Amino acid sequence: MAMVRMARAGFAAALAAVALLAGCDNQRMEDLKVGISTEVDVRDRLGPPEYIWPEADGSRTLEYNRQPMGATNYMINIGTDGKMRALDQVLTPQNFAKVQPGMSEEQVRRMLGKPAKVVPYELKQTIEWDWNWIDPPTRKMYFTVVFGYDRKVKNSYSAEKLHDGP
Repeated sequence: MAMVRMARAGFAAALAAVALLAGCDNQRMEDLKVGISTEVDVRDRLGPPEYIWPEADGSRTLEYNRQPMGATNYMINIGTDGKMRALDQVLTPQNFAKVQPGMSEEQVRRMLGKPAKVVPYELKQTIEWDWNWIDPPTRKMYFTVVFGYDRKVKNSYSAEKLHDGP
């Protein structure tokens, strides 16, 4: 019985830590201002990006992944002048609708950021990428993109999460 109480206490502490980090993340994002904040400001508040995407115009997009424990991924565009041009939370129904059959893994990753989970299904010859997201105000969801073994999108769908795991 004591083990169960300790496990529950540990789980509660982990949930509290995730909630606290989410609140801190929101404050860090609110401190950043388009046209004013620099790449140095972004890195000071958020740390190193998960990935840096070069853009055709010479600007760069910094990917800040909050998966698998979070429900957001951010793309922050830094102009050639070193200032932030855009800060976008990319896990949205509008972006999910842009995922189309035939797109490459790189195109999807570029649009949505690193997924929370990647699962290969050898018998089906598919690979599924999942992202956690929130359907406002609080409904926990996941978005799945199904790739064939040719690394091209076959289909995608969104569904409500039935449990709190990644």
